[in-house]
Amino acid sequence: MHPSPQPESAASFDPWSPVFVADPYPAYAALRATGRVHRFEPTDQWLVPHHADVSALLRDRRLGRTYLHRFTHEEFGRTPPPAAYEPFTTLNGQGLLDLEAPDHTRIRRLVSKAFTPRTVERLVPTVRRLAAELVDDFVEAGGGDLLTAVAEPLPVAVIAEMLGIPASDRAPLRPWSAAICGMFELNPSEETASAAVRASEEFSAYLRELIAERRRNPGADLISALIAAHDEGERLSEQEMVSTCVLLLNAGHEATVNTTVNGWWTLLRHPEQLAALRADHGLLPTAVEELLRYDTPLQMFERWVLDDIEIDGTVIPRGSEVALLFGSANRDPARFTDPETLDLSRRENPHVSFGAGIHFCLGAPLARVELAASFAELLRRAPGMRPAAEPEWNPGYVIRGLRELRVEL
Repeated sequence: MHPSPQPESAASFDPWSPVFVADPYPAYAALRATGRVHRFEPTDQWLVPHHADVSALLRDRRLGRTYLHRFTHEEFGRTPPPAAYEPFTTLNGQGLLDLEAPDHTRIRRLVSKAFTPRTVERLVPTVRRLAAELVDDFVEAGGGDLLTAVAEPLPVAVIAEMLGIPASDRAPLRPWSAAICGMFELNPSEETASAAVRASEEFSAYLRELIAERRRNPGADLISALIAAHDEGERLSEQEMVSTCVLLLNAGHEATVNTTVNGWWTLLRHPEQLAALRADHGLLPTAVEELLRYDTPLQMFERWVLDDIEIDGTVIPRGSEVALLFGSANRDPARFTDPETLDLSRRENPHVSFGAGIHFCLGAPLARVELAASFAELLRRAPGMRPAAEPEWNPGYVIRGLRELRVEL
């Protein structure tokens, strides 16, 4: 049983409450109104709700995704993870998202070659073709669950294609990813941890076999390119390669899946905005950005305090953890005009849904291509789409999305 938040400023912030997960935005407004930083005892974190602070701290080198490049667990005042979690902690700890310089710099430089504007531009026809095929099947079936029929298979297929994972091997990718991402929630249970450890072992073993196969028979895929870079002296260990591939798959579809489904649920509840988009598909680029802002799939991004920082007179000491509330920052009236209003034509939209600083999402250009492709196809082929049932939210708060979105045409 998770403890409920304590009174005072963080009183309405309850990430284990289904009511809060379904609509965290009133609680965010209360947090913003009562201060720039709030101590949250149940997770031993400092909550940061304002756009200006979130944006600044994402770029602040006194914070890090890890502290192990500078301190031991003991020096940092933290308990090491249980030995039983080792397969997960090794896999996660060697991925780009949880590394800091110099390792982060070295690996990101290699991987970023796969996400240059030119590379992503070359993927556009493939993404559009896949989106069209999925939507055709969806329309032929008369509708159904948008999540499993369109939102999920598109980004999984794209990132698996980039990595060179054969179509016949892709079925376990999403379940593995979901199990691993369960560990990013607040105070995960032992059951969640066991599932993440098992998925980490299975996913890692599969990728080691695939890497061995690509060493023997290189292809025109990202794994082969990473092997070639390693052979040319770029110093990418096999574990870093495995961790990078897992991160790319997890990050490369979790956010896109949830933005697609959350976005359509938002549109279906704002019929005037949806009608405007149906009337003018030219709104799509700003619409995608606005849907990312209005209901971001990543609600919270955590960072360790490596050197003391101060926010509005409150000193947050080294060894603390801050929770940057992306969902709150994206609705901050100090940064956005009418932030509670969905405006698909919004021009100035500095949302933080892709992060900022050295951990800015590498795959943001590809995510935008995927979202534009699937939204365009559904607008074109399913103009009368409407909800068939009231959806339920997954229990997770950090990565927030619907269990399913059943629609009829």
